[in-house]
Amino acid sequence: MTGLREILDPYVRGGAIPGAVALIARGGRVETAALGYARTDGGTPMAEDSLFRVASLTKPVTAAAAMVLVEDGLLTLDAPVERWLPELASLVAVRRPDGPVDDVVPAARPVTVADLLTFRAGWGFPADFSLPAVGLLFSELRQGPPQPQLIAEPGAWTAALSRIPLLYQPGEAWLYNTCSDVLGVLIARVAGVSLPAFLEDRIFRPLGMTDTAFAVPPDRLGRFTGHYRRGSAGGPPELIDAPDGQWSRPPAFPSGAGGLVSTAPDLYAFARMLLAGGAADDGTPLLSARSVRLMTTDWLTPAQRAGGELFLEGQGWGFGGSVDVTPREPWNVFGRYGWVGGTGTAAHIVPSCGSTAILLTQLELDGPTPPPVMRAFWRYAAGSGRP
Repeated sequence: MTGLREILDPYVRGGAIPGAVALIARGGRVETAALGYARTDGGTPMAEDSLFRVASLTKPVTAAAAMVLVEDGLLTLDAPVERWLPELASLVAVRRPDGPVDDVVPAARPVTVADLLTFRAGWGFPADFSLPAVGLLFSELRQGPPQPQLIAEPGAWTAALSRIPLLYQPGEAWLYNTCSDVLGVLIARVAGVSLPAFLEDRIFRPLGMTDTAFAVPPDRLGRFTGHYRRGSAGGPPELIDAPDGQWSRPPAFPSGAGGLVSTAPDLYAFARMLLAGGAADDGTPLLSARSVRLMTTDWLTPAQRAGGELFLEGQGWGFGGSVDVTPREPWNVFGRYGWVGGTGTAAHIVPSCGSTAILLTQLELDGPTPPPVMRAFWRYAAGSGRP
């Protein structure tokens, strides 16, 4: 019978990816596989506890942290974020999405916490990256593939954001990525501590996520994978970042959208918490079942889902992750929640059957469309070969 290792092996052996760690869990049974090498020099075999830059798998964690503050009574979903981020008062939006950045109108209303969680604040990536206002996200904020050592500290970053007009009015459209970074700054302001400190205290330590952080300490660099992009002209993968590179020291801007490193066991601990209605394995509550339901519910209109087609492929969006609403592919099960990281990572849960599927590779995606190895993994996770 075909197993998880056999599904992934052709991609590793054929050179499509240097290596992979995968985990599928359902009904108390867990199937794992670690294949290939952590780096293309072939010196370090991949292991189940290998460390990866998980990129946008940071987003659900940041959303959960925001919901912790909601349950603490320090945030409400309808609260204007300018209460804690005064830089974001008196916002403006471009008159037309394809118009010049100086042709603006006042924002119709303030941006709220819920707008950030659902990616409907007005900042972020649409299908057309060439729009003038979108260009400022690249040039002024360095949005895009994670570059932790090249981004300004949160105060300067938020000041720069305040000078960028909204692409759409608050609540009007779903736009990718930027809202999670704003949410990370908001969490730190409300909590009165840095985002790394808050996540460690309220999420990582209670769940035993001992390897998840915004940087890798020296004693763990031996488990840290290299980060690669597809080689030119069909050549071998090209190194983007070595283990002693940008994640080897804490960043000035801890990105709530894509800054974390983690492992398959740590991500599985986070998944188990969501599937358990917000409780850690020992029963300690991190979130209420209501908060988890809010996170894993689709909040988008059909028009907003259609506008996000490039990223969502027909699915919806909850807080920090996608929610399946359309069975386009075998793996699209109603209510399936999770997301994909541009560094080659993916993690999803299916609350209706209590399953988890995690795939970690170290090859950067060419674009928003998940690569063949990811689709093969999801197909296997949804099929008869699943444990």
